This record gives sequence, C-alpha cells and structure tokens, in this order.
Amino acid sequence: MVEVADILRAAGPQACDRLAVLPSQKRALQAILQCRTEALGGQVYGCDHCGALHFSYHSCGHRHCPKCHGQQTERWLAQQRARLLPCPYYLATFTLPSELRPLARSHQKIVYGLLLQAAAASLKTLCSDPRWMGGQPALTGVLHTWTRAMLYHPHAHFLVSAGGLSPDGQSWQPAKQDAFLVPVRALSELFRVKVRAGLQKAQLLDQVPPKVWRQPWVVHAQPAGSGEKVLQYLGRYVFRIAITQSRLDWLQNGQVAFHYRDNKTQQLKQVCLTVEEFLRRFLQHVLPQGLAKVRHYGLSSSACQKRHAAALALLALTLLSVPLATPVLDPPASDPKPMLCPHCRLGRLVWLGRLRPRRKIPP
Repeated sequence: MVEVADILRAAGPQACDRLAVLPSQKRALQAILQCRTEALGGQVYGCDHCGALHFSYHSCGHRHCPKCHGQQTERWLAQQRARLLPCPYYLATFTLPSELRPLARSHQKIVYGLLLQAAAASLKTLCSDPRWMGGQPALTGVLHTWTRAMLYHPHAHFLVSAGGLSPDGQSWQPAKQDAFLVPVRALSELFRVKVRAGLQKAQLLDQVPPKVWRQPWVVHAQPAGSGEKVLQYLGRYVFRIAITQSRLDWLQNGQVAFHYRDNKTQQLKQVCLTVEEFLRRFLQHVLPQGLAKVRHYGLSSSACQKRHAAALALLALTLLSVPLATPVLDPPASDPKPMLCPHCRLGRLVWLGRLRPRRKIPP
C-alpha cells in the first residue's frame, strides 16, 4: 500500500526542503518520515515456533500524520457524543472568499482564528435574538482547509444545537422556526462584518481587495438530526490532514494518483499529480504549531459546564422521550491477546526487549 511517507521519499530531500518553508511544515514532514521506523525506536518480539524476529516501531504522534491517532479519534468522538444535548442540531458551514485565501496563507494563526471566532460570534448573536431562539446554544467548530482534491479551501464547520438555554438559566428555548435555525443571509452578512472588524483590528485590512466587502459570502446551514452523524464526519478531520492513506492509488515514475468522491455527482474521481505537486498541496494544510482546529463555544465551552448541566436537566423534563446522553466509558483493561507470528502463522510473538531510537525524535 502506498503511504504519504513513500511520496515524501520519492520527492526527495531537496524538494521537501524547498517546499516546506515554515517550521511547522518541516516538523510535520520529519515526523511523517520517521513514523513507525527505527528512528523512533520500538519493541522487538520473537516467534516461539519459527524463531523469526518481529519489530514494532513507535508512532510519531504528530497531528498531521495520516498513520496516527485512530484511537485518539475514537476517544474524541466518545467524549463529544456524551456531551450532545437531546435536541435537534444544525450543521453550519462558513467559507472564506477566494480573495482572502492569500492572506490566510501568509497569516494563518490570525485568519484561521478569526474565521472560527467570527463564525461563532455570528451564530451566538442571531441565536440570542428572541425572534429566532432567544437562548445560548451549544457550538462546536472545526477548521477545515482542503477540498477532497486537496485544494486550498479554508472553511469552518459548526455543529449547533437547535435551541439554547435562556439568559437566566431557567428555561430551554427551542428554535422558533421549523424550516431553519437562523436567517442564512443575515448570518452571512454578520459573519462578513465580524471578519472585516477582526482584520481591521489586526491591521491587515489594507491587504484585502475592497470588493470583498460588497459581495455575498458563502454560508450554509442544514438540519443535522441528533448531531451524531455530523460528529462522525468531523471526527475524520480532527486529528488528520487532507488525505487518508486508503485514498492513495499508486506511486510510480515521479507521479502519484489518489481518488475522491465528487460532492455533486457522488462518483469516484481520480487525480494524478507529480510528487512535488502532491507535496505542495499537502503542505498548505499543515497548521501552525499551537493553533487549535477544534473549538467549543456557548454551552459546549468548558466555561459553561454548569449551564450545560442545567440545559440537560431542563431537556430531561421537557423531552422525556429522548434519553440523555451518557458518558461512554473505556472498557475495563484486559490481558492483550498474544500476537500471531506474521511469518509462519503458527507461533506466538514473545516480547524480547525495547529498541532505542536511532535519531532525535522530532518536536
């Protein structure tokens, strides 16, 4: 199976050094290249039947590595499911105009953070209006910078409860409209205003073409049922970047191919790129160190735990037919099953010792 690390090796050190211009990008490539190799050390096992040795190397744990974080994703999903309120949800998507993408590339921490903050503030403002809800909703936002073809397309997905806790904390306020959560056009205009104010505060407004503030911005909102399916969708991107290894088709003669499913037609399409173009597309989605791509607002924030509990209690009284979400606990620890030898398929692997890292582990 083709791996991203294989593509990086095919591109070569010179291409990696030339295209990875930011420290965060260099660290990501170094981690991916060393992941599950002798560079990071690991464990060595021996077969009790044929005597063959089996080496199990450590994972890098880097947040942009496509081979890591499977268990971490499942834990995150379990935690988020446990905090879902027993009410309908909406999925809202906020997209930066194409004219803002060069600025987003060059000032990632500022613009990505502003994208999430402005989207959340716009939702909270309209949801607090008694005409639409009159309460404080639960919001979970996830930053997403790519299309399925790995093109640069910064946007944010928000899972929003279709109801909120009243300001005094004494009642649950469901969304007033059955057909929509809040007016999408008003949400789009408010989002645009807040992004503009944020860029002005950051002294970056003069780098944006004036026509951006006169054109409509793309904002979508659609029903999301109980929110569980949206969480499952968002969980794919929380701890990974741009592409999964299963979508890589082949690597040969300096070319790499991968497939994706078209959003409109739902048909599979294949993209063939040079290894350098693949690397360029991959690197533009590496986030700066310390930038949180998942953020919680309103009742979902850590500062609103008491209000979240109050909302759960009120919903338990008013929506008796809907069970409360309960924490998903990890199963009790048990002795791991012995591993079968991959060589003879008869013997069991016995732990023999640790392997020390061959190089310094990347930060």
